[in-house]
Amino acid sequence: MKLMKLSFLAVIVILLACFSPAQTAPAQKPPTQEASAGPETGDGPVGTIKRRVDQVNVIFTVTDKHGRFVKDLKQDQFTILDNNKPPTKIENFEAQTNLPLRVGLLIDASNSIRDRFLFEQQAAVEFLQQIIRPQSDQAFVLAFDELPTVTQEFTNDIDKLTVGVRKIRPGGGTAMWDAVYFACRDKLLKEKNTGPVRRAIILVSDGDDNQSRVLRQEAIEMAQRAEVIIYAISTNLSNIKDTGDKNIQILADATGGRAFFPFKLHDLADAFNDIQGELRSQYSISYKPESLVANGQFRSILITTGNKKLRVRARKGYFAPRE
Repeated sequence: MKLMKLSFLAVIVILLACFSPAQTAPAQKPPTQEASAGPETGDGPVGTIKRRVDQVNVIFTVTDKHGRFVKDLKQDQFTILDNNKPPTKIENFEAQTNLPLRVGLLIDASNSIRDRFLFEQQAAVEFLQQIIRPQSDQAFVLAFDELPTVTQEFTNDIDKLTVGVRKIRPGGGTAMWDAVYFACRDKLLKEKNTGPVRRAIILVSDGDDNQSRVLRQEAIEMAQRAEVIIYAISTNLSNIKDTGDKNIQILADATGGRAFFPFKLHDLADAFNDIQGELRSQYSISYKPESLVANGQFRSILITTGNKKLRVRARKGYFAPRE
């Protein structure tokens, strides 16, 4: 009996030792918000970039009353207002900029454009063949109906881009705002570049959005944050501007781009040619704004010339950085 009691006590001691706090594994510390924001590198997490950006870069176009590009103006012929105040310093000014292009070709693949889809594909292919310079430019192809689908990632290979356009098949509803938002946030904004580039979206759609989860203003704000110029080509051939046409006009105006409304299907190729000419006929200016507060608020941009016969087209503004 005494031996049994001793054995029982030994078992109790062993069990207590196994479950004592001193022997349990320490609770794993949950990742901090900063560390979980993105992947680790040798310099620490990169998910959230906190840095002050006090230089604003604007690409803009100048045309005369006939819509012809004016390419020979000098810096002192422009007046710039940032939040209604002149900049403290102009850092750089260039005419007829020749920056590398990063282009997103967004093609509406919804049922509403099915009857003219083949012609749109051909016009888009010809545009890419003419505009992309393999030594410096890159483009991607995105089709959208209810969802955006990348049919060709960023590349300078014209053959791959052509295949990306050709493989698109129409069908379904239209989520245009989602497509623009995705293209700006997940493609153009995240593309790593070694130097300054010009980001542009070529949007081919009737503008009749009926499936998007994001709002029109959210898509516009994302384009402005990504510094993307949007050129929109309407596929509405009724010669009567509807809500869809107004949508793409607002989108183009807010980003310093341009909206095209072909009267007939064959005018679509002319619209692509006009975009090509404009992308090679723009000015670029960089400046330091006055009284920049890192509050994340929207700041307006207004660029004018002393000549009332000339029209300057630029994005409406940008978002200030946050602390």
